[in-house]
Amino acid sequence: MHALPFLLALLSGAILAPAVLRTLGEGGHTQPNYRDRPLPFPFGVLIVAAALIALIPLVLLGRLAGSEVFHPEVLPIALYALGIATLGLIDDTLAEGRVSVTGPRSTRRGWRGHGRAALRGELSTGTLKAAGSLGLALFAMSFEGLSKPRWLLAVGVLVLATNAFNLLDLRPGRAIKAFVLLGAGLTLGSLDLRPLWSLGLFAAPALVAGLYDLRERAMLGDTGANMLGALAGLWLVLTLSGTGQLIALAVLVAITLYGELRSISALVERTPGLRALDSWGRPS
Repeated sequence: MHALPFLLALLSGAILAPAVLRTLGEGGHTQPNYRDRPLPFPFGVLIVAAALIALIPLVLLGRLAGSEVFHPEVLPIALYALGIATLGLIDDTLAEGRVSVTGPRSTRRGWRGHGRAALRGELSTGTLKAAGSLGLALFAMSFEGLSKPRWLLAVGVLVLATNAFNLLDLRPGRAIKAFVLLGAGLTLGSLDLRPLWSLGLFAAPALVAGLYDLRERAMLGDTGANMLGALAGLWLVLTLSGTGQLIALAVLVAITLYGELRSISALVERTPGLRALDSWGRPS
């Protein structure tokens, strides 16, 4: 029964995807990808729409039939995931330089750029997203009954994972591949499917949106990439011990620093194994 949210959300995402794709395209909601090809954007809204629609039969089943559909941790998961998606959507729609297909993108890239803008008294959508992510993580993890050190550790993992997937989302399918590989590694390492079912309401339609992103039929945008990062961070927190989360935090700090100072795409291109994985499934 606990797999039902995953299955219904997956079905909801598959049914909604063509309509969302068409609506974004016909409404002029497009952005050029790395090959300057305009694509429907932000397709990450599919994840939110599919999850919310799947809630209708799930909640009715839970209340009217007395079935235990959700794991208890679904509340902080939904709170953090939906909040992060909202912040990503704000960034996608209101960020400087994202008002046209051919117009320049915002020059405030990375935390350093947003930090400099904040020091000048300017509130960029990136700064709002960073601060909002921290507030959401602090609030969501307060429901977990963790000790203060573990609570702060979980918050750090959540915030940095959310940002890390935003750094990865510079090529089609890269973010969803990282998410799938991380989830597979955590599941095989722990032999525990509970975190997957707990995240299923959002993880399932994320797989659908990621497939469209991989095939260059749409772009996830920060709405989708940050959602993937939020789900990845939650998966880490739900699966790993305190020691495991410390290791994850160190890795995420390294990725964040590298992404701030160097190009992750350049690293992938000059590493044969990563280059092959990165290009797999992408149209030639």
